[in-house]
Amino acid sequence: MAQQFRRVVTGHDATGRAVVTIDEVATNQVSARPGATACVVWTTEGFPVDNNGEEDQGLRKTGTTLDDGTVFRILELAPGVSPRNHRTDSIDYAVIMSGEVDMELDDTSVHLKAGDVLVQRGTIHNWVNRGTEPCVIAFVLIAAKPVTVGGKVLNAHG
Repeated sequence: MAQQFRRVVTGHDATGRAVVTIDEVATNQVSARPGATACVVWTTEGFPVDNNGEEDQGLRKTGTTLDDGTVFRILELAPGVSPRNHRTDSIDYAVIMSGEVDMELDDTSVHLKAGDVLVQRGTIHNWVNRGTEPCVIAFVLIAAKPVTVGGKVLNAHG
Protein backbone atom coordinates (compact mmCIF):
# COMPACT_ATOMS: atom_id res chain seq x y z
CA MET A 1 0.00 0.00 0.00
CA ALA A 2 1.56 3.26 -1.08
CA GLN A 3 -0.66 5.15 1.35
CA GLN A 4 0.74 4.89 4.87
CA PHE A 5 -1.27 5.99 7.86
CA ARG A 6 -0.81 6.27 11.58
CA ARG A 7 -3.01 4.02 13.73
CA VAL A 8 -3.69 5.30 17.27
CA VAL A 9 -5.71 3.13 19.66
CA THR A 10 -6.70 4.07 23.20
CA GLY A 11 -7.38 1.97 26.29
CA HIS A 12 -6.93 2.09 30.06
CA ASP A 13 -4.07 1.54 32.46
CA ALA A 14 -4.37 -0.54 35.64
CA THR A 15 -5.87 2.42 37.53
CA GLY A 16 -8.54 3.14 34.91
CA ARG A 17 -6.83 6.19 33.41
CA ALA A 18 -7.13 6.72 29.64
CA VAL A 19 -3.93 5.89 27.78
CA VAL A 20 -2.69 5.30 24.24
CA THR A 21 -2.08 1.56 23.79
CA ILE A 22 -1.01 1.60 20.12
CA ASP A 23 0.63 4.41 18.15
CA GLU A 24 2.23 3.17 14.94
CA VAL A 25 2.29 3.30 11.19
CA ALA A 26 -0.07 0.46 10.23
CA THR A 27 1.81 -2.56 8.89
CA ASN A 28 -0.74 -5.40 8.65
CA GLN A 29 -1.46 -4.97 4.94
CA VAL A 30 -2.82 -7.67 2.66
CA SER A 31 -3.44 -7.84 -1.08
CA ALA A 32 -6.59 -9.74 -2.00
CA ARG A 33 -6.23 -9.27 -5.77
CA PRO A 34 -3.95 -7.42 -8.19
CA GLY A 35 -4.24 -3.67 -7.67
CA ALA A 36 -6.05 -3.84 -4.31
CA THR A 37 -4.26 -3.54 -0.98
CA ALA A 38 -6.05 -3.37 2.37
CA CYS A 39 -5.14 -2.82 5.99
CA VAL A 40 -7.43 -3.77 8.87
CA VAL A 41 -7.37 -0.97 11.45
CA TRP A 42 -9.62 -2.67 14.03
CA THR A 43 -12.31 -5.34 14.42
CA THR A 44 -14.96 -6.14 17.02
CA GLU A 45 -17.16 -9.14 17.78
CA GLY A 46 -20.66 -9.04 19.25
CA PHE A 47 -23.05 -6.24 20.11
CA PRO A 48 -22.80 -4.21 22.18
CA VAL A 49 -19.05 -4.07 21.61
CA ASP A 50 -16.77 -5.05 24.50
CA ASN A 51 -14.06 -2.38 25.03
CA ASN A 52 -12.17 -4.50 27.58
CA GLY A 53 -8.96 -6.37 26.85
CA GLU A 54 -5.45 -5.63 25.68
CA GLU A 55 -5.26 -7.59 22.40
CA ASP A 56 -4.63 -5.78 19.13
CA GLN A 57 -7.94 -6.44 17.35
CA GLY A 58 -6.49 -5.06 14.12
CA LEU A 59 -4.54 -8.32 13.85
CA ARG A 60 -7.63 -10.57 14.02
CA LYS A 61 -7.96 -12.81 10.94
CA THR A 62 -11.11 -11.85 9.07
CA GLY A 63 -12.64 -12.03 5.64
CA THR A 64 -14.26 -9.04 4.02
CA THR A 65 -16.68 -8.92 6.95
CA LEU A 66 -16.87 -10.48 10.41
CA ASP A 67 -19.98 -12.39 11.51
CA ASP A 68 -21.71 -10.57 14.38
CA GLY A 69 -19.01 -7.90 14.34
CA THR A 70 -17.35 -4.96 12.63
CA VAL A 71 -14.29 -4.41 10.46
CA PHE A 72 -12.60 -1.03 10.05
CA ARG A 73 -10.42 -1.26 6.94
CA ILE A 74 -8.48 1.09 4.67
CA LEU A 75 -8.46 -0.01 1.02
CA GLU A 76 -6.20 1.30 -1.72
CA LEU A 77 -7.25 0.65 -5.32
CA ALA A 78 -4.61 1.17 -8.01
CA PRO A 79 -5.58 2.45 -11.46
CA GLY A 80 -6.86 -0.51 -13.49
CA VAL A 81 -7.51 -2.65 -10.39
CA SER A 82 -8.75 -6.18 -11.16
CA PRO A 83 -12.56 -6.37 -10.97
CA ARG A 84 -14.30 -8.00 -8.03
CA ASN A 85 -18.08 -8.00 -8.34
CA HIS A 86 -19.33 -8.88 -4.85
CA ARG A 87 -22.02 -8.56 -2.19
CA THR A 88 -21.45 -8.60 1.57
CA ASP A 89 -23.77 -9.40 4.47
CA SER A 90 -23.04 -6.03 6.02
CA ILE A 91 -23.87 -2.37 5.96
CA ASP A 92 -20.77 -0.52 4.88
CA TYR A 93 -19.90 3.08 5.63
CA ALA A 94 -17.25 4.35 3.21
CA VAL A 95 -15.32 7.61 2.95
CA ILE A 96 -13.25 8.31 -0.14
CA MET A 97 -10.04 9.67 1.41
CA SER A 98 -8.10 10.40 -1.80
CA GLY A 99 -8.37 9.81 -5.52
CA GLU A 100 -11.46 8.84 -7.48
CA VAL A 101 -13.33 5.61 -8.13
CA ASP A 102 -16.44 4.35 -9.92
CA MET A 103 -18.84 2.14 -7.99
CA GLU A 104 -20.64 -0.11 -10.45
CA LEU A 105 -24.03 -1.57 -9.52
CA ASP A 106 -26.25 -3.83 -11.67
CA ASP A 107 -27.41 -1.14 -14.12
CA THR A 108 -25.64 2.03 -13.05
CA SER A 109 -22.30 3.49 -12.10
CA VAL A 110 -21.58 6.28 -9.61
CA HIS A 111 -18.38 8.34 -9.73
CA LEU A 112 -16.98 9.10 -6.26
CA LYS A 113 -14.10 11.41 -5.33
CA ALA A 114 -12.17 12.46 -2.23
CA GLY A 115 -14.55 13.65 0.48
CA ASP A 116 -17.57 11.72 -0.80
CA VAL A 117 -19.29 9.27 1.54
CA LEU A 118 -21.27 6.15 0.73
CA VAL A 119 -23.61 3.79 2.57
CA GLN A 120 -23.50 0.37 0.88
CA ARG A 121 -26.55 -1.71 1.92
CA GLY A 122 -25.83 -5.26 0.79
CA THR A 123 -25.94 -4.52 -2.94
CA ILE A 124 -23.88 -6.27 -5.58
CA HIS A 125 -21.10 -3.87 -6.56
CA ASN A 126 -17.65 -3.45 -8.04
CA TRP A 127 -14.96 -0.79 -7.58
CA VAL A 128 -13.26 0.46 -10.76
CA ASN A 129 -10.39 2.95 -10.72
CA ARG A 130 -10.26 4.47 -14.21
CA GLY A 131 -8.00 7.31 -13.08
CA THR A 132 -4.24 7.72 -13.00
CA GLU A 133 -3.82 7.88 -9.21
CA PRO A 134 -4.59 5.34 -6.47
CA CYS A 135 -7.93 5.70 -4.69
CA VAL A 136 -7.93 5.27 -0.90
CA ILE A 137 -11.22 4.40 0.84
CA ALA A 138 -11.90 4.00 4.57
CA PHE A 139 -14.60 1.40 5.31
CA VAL A 140 -16.50 0.45 8.44
CA LEU A 141 -18.29 -2.84 7.70
CA ILE A 142 -20.98 -3.83 10.21
CA ALA A 143 -22.49 -7.34 10.16
CA ALA A 144 -26.05 -7.39 8.83
CA LYS A 145 -28.69 -9.91 7.85
CA PRO A 146 -28.69 -10.88 4.16
CA VAL A 147 -30.99 -8.74 2.03
CA THR A 148 -34.31 -10.34 1.06
CA VAL A 149 -36.21 -9.09 -2.00
CA GLY A 150 -39.50 -10.63 -3.10
CA GLY A 151 -38.92 -13.61 -0.81
CA LYS A 152 -35.49 -14.29 -2.36
CA VAL A 153 -32.43 -14.11 -0.09
CA LEU A 154 -29.51 -12.27 -1.71
CA ASN A 155 -26.56 -13.92 0.03
CA ALA A 156 -23.03 -12.59 0.16
CA HIS A 157 -20.72 -13.75 -2.62
CA GLY A 158 -17.59 -12.79 -4.53
